[in-house]
Amino acid sequence: MLNRLIVLAALLLPACFANAHEYTLGDLQIAHPWSQELPPNAPTVAAYFVIHNAGKTADRLLSVDSPISGEAQLHEHVMQNDLMKMQPVPSVEIPAGGDVTFAPMAYHVMLLGLKDRSLLSDGKRFPLTLHFEKSGDVTVEVAVQKQAPEATQKHAHAQ
Repeated sequence: MLNRLIVLAALLLPACFANAHEYTLGDLQIAHPWSQELPPNAPTVAAYFVIHNAGKTADRLLSVDSPISGEAQLHEHVMQNDLMKMQPVPSVEIPAGGDVTFAPMAYHVMLLGLKDRSLLSDGKRFPLTLHFEKSGDVTVEVAVQKQAPEATQKHAHAQ
């Protein structure tokens, strides 16, 4: 009986962590890259994640790219004249010992000129490569989800 329970636990354990995925590049940790499932005719898609810099020096996210799009841009939301506006940014500083949250209504990655829509439905994943000034490049797998993770919704304005 104990052997069956151990086997069952071993089989179920990966399911518990199916949506939680993290990547490490030097002192940087990129937590749970995700994107929301969009209608088939949506012209763009956004990607989100949290970057934690455990190091003693700042780094900078210079650019991103993905094979599913013709172009990828770093964006932010800002309030201008009582209106929330989305605008591209040339780079994003990742402070030493700090976090930067890419979330709806905050920093985010915009993927334009979508090439492969087959990877944009719930449960699928697509690659996204982040290019850092000091740490170099890391490719992460962005999990496509029907809804934003609960923690992201609560901290969307934290940067």
